[in-house]
Amino acid sequence: MIFISSSCVKKNKIKDSVKELAINGFNNIELSGGTNYYENFEVDLLDLKKEYNLKYRCHNYFPPPKAPFVLNLASLNDDTFNVSFEHVQKVLKLSSNLGASQFGFHAGFFIDIKLNEIGKKLTKDNLFNKNQSIHRFCDAFKLLQLEANEISLYIENNVFSSSNSEAYDGENPFMMTNFTDYQKLKEKINFNLLLDVAHLKVSSKTLGLDWESEFKNMINESNYIHVSNNDGFHDLNDQLTKKSKLFNLIKASNTKDKSFTLEVYDEMDKIKSSYDALNEAIYD
Repeated sequence: MIFISSSCVKKNKIKDSVKELAINGFNNIELSGGTNYYENFEVDLLDLKKEYNLKYRCHNYFPPPKAPFVLNLASLNDDTFNVSFEHVQKVLKLSSNLGASQFGFHAGFFIDIKLNEIGKKLTKDNLFNKNQSIHRFCDAFKLLQLEANEISLYIENNVFSSSNSEAYDGENPFMMTNFTDYQKLKEKINFNLLLDVAHLKVSSKTLGLDWESEFKNMINESNYIHVSNNDGFHDLNDQLTKKSKLFNLIKASNTKDKSFTLEVYDEMDKIKSSYDALNEAIYD
């Protein structure tokens, strides 16, 4: 099954993003960041679900909060941690109301990222104690698993760019950016992996790892994959083409019983051509 991220469409309100995707023939929609909070958004989503026979799932920073923040369950800042934990609790309730069975969010950060630096080069800050951060993240995840009931929780691998490596003098301020990190975290908590292949491509280049090997190892551990392309240096959310290495890697993988989300931030024709390419890679 292939979902389309609502972030592919740049609108202020989630109802407008979802409707544009729906009228273009996409029925499986992953609700993600990029829109603003407004009252009664849930009613709008339920109305659109009924009108267009939609299937939803929520991702990370959705729904948008009234007061913006950076989601980080590994933060040792109590204010950041508490608002992050409460956000996930709200998403679990929303997911249940929308009939969604999966919710994925990013692995934690060993810093508190500033709002204006999300997805950009970070200014250097003091790192949290990594062991304490990982411990806090794991404890939080276990508690959230108890609340999740029928909803499956997934943790997404982070992206570690070369520019952020330079800012931190080679020190990695992010949890779970490669296969070894995944294995170590898996020893501490039992979780499902949300594999973002674009994040992995950038992180692998930064860390001097072989992206293809990392991809093959991690896709075998996941049944939920985010797909977009990039240059290996930055997370660009570029389109997927049949000529790309990523297309061939997906085509050569065992994709049975796996679910994919397309995260291509481009014009609708390129979103559709990327969908067609992904569909061919998975099913042909």
